[in-house]
Amino acid sequence: MRPRRLHLIDTTLRDGEQAAGVVFTREDKVAIARELVAAGVPELEAGIPAMGPEAQADLRAIIDTVGATRVLAWCRADSTDLAAAEACGATRVHISFPVSDLHLQTWGKDRRWVLRELRRLTVEAAARFEFVSIGAQDATRADFGFLKRFASAVARTPARRLRLADTVGVAHPARLMHEIAVLRDCAPALELELHAHDDLGLATANTLAAFESGATAASVTVNGLGERAGNAALEQVVMAMRVAHGLDCGVRPEKLALLSAMVARSSGRTLAPERPVVGAAAFRHESGLHCAGLLRDARTYEPFAPETVGRRREPFAVGWKSGAAALGSALHAAGVDASDAEVRRLLPLVRGRARTLRRTLTPAELISLHQATLNTGDR
Repeated sequence: MRPRRLHLIDTTLRDGEQAAGVVFTREDKVAIARELVAAGVPELEAGIPAMGPEAQADLRAIIDTVGATRVLAWCRADSTDLAAAEACGATRVHISFPVSDLHLQTWGKDRRWVLRELRRLTVEAAARFEFVSIGAQDATRADFGFLKRFASAVARTPARRLRLADTVGVAHPARLMHEIAVLRDCAPALELELHAHDDLGLATANTLAAFESGATAASVTVNGLGERAGNAALEQVVMAMRVAHGLDCGVRPEKLALLSAMVARSSGRTLAPERPVVGAAAFRHESGLHCAGLLRDARTYEPFAPETVGRRREPFAVGWKSGAAALGSALHAAGVDASDAEVRRLLPLVRGRARTLRRTLTPAELISLHQATLNTGDR
């Protein structure tokens, strides 16, 4: 039976920072880690110790701040990486193995090497660390027969979790559900995690599909920050689980807006206005029909209230597509109590101005237009 909660591993401080041009300071990393824990995120993949002394000092600072039991160190399939992780004070490690023929060829390895080193390194890691996770890199492009062998081999080691990485974001939810169900049978005692990338815009959908077919954990990043097109977004997965399944992931949704703003600022990445959950336009309404419905019941055209994720409800946008109900509401929000007759007289002027300007009007412009109609009506 599937769990009633999906265990989230936030990898903003590892895979998120791998996004081109993103560099977090140590202070950034500690602050983000602290807020993630305050929001209820249970586990943080916080860095790559093998990157050198600075990365190791960063990881040590994060561990000192939130505790070693919450922090996962990412390692290649190499004993020197394990030594670097141990030197940081890490007690939990993830070891990544290439499993697709393409990746094996690229790195000059073969399947025999994978299975041999899997056993050796997992035994070594279990002697050094309290928790060992094994990763199947490029799992969604691997030969599925070999992937099943790999999963079965992991189940015979001291490792406790298997991560399936959709490294270039090519997985499809329907196919993924079938494959995870099969792999679940190959390794029933293991925690099974999906690490989804968003190259085709399917990371959140794939994460939900993985959960529905038996995965117990998922990697996420704040704002979906990550390599290329990014990763499954923490805020999207948390809210999709709540809305689609009526389940929570143990993460406090009211903290999502704060986390998003913090990571956007620290990463220097501006969010697209239409980005789900955290984008500036995610709860912005202009269409006359939609606004009229929202005034009666906000659930009519919103899956959840902005306050749920720590945002404030904003006045309606007023422009070319506005109706009388939205205009009256926007005037009221701007401190103007207009009669129905005034609103009807003002509406065509508002639409005309917005069409000319090719944008919505500011509250100041709206007040000015309203005053102009009053002055005209007095003559």
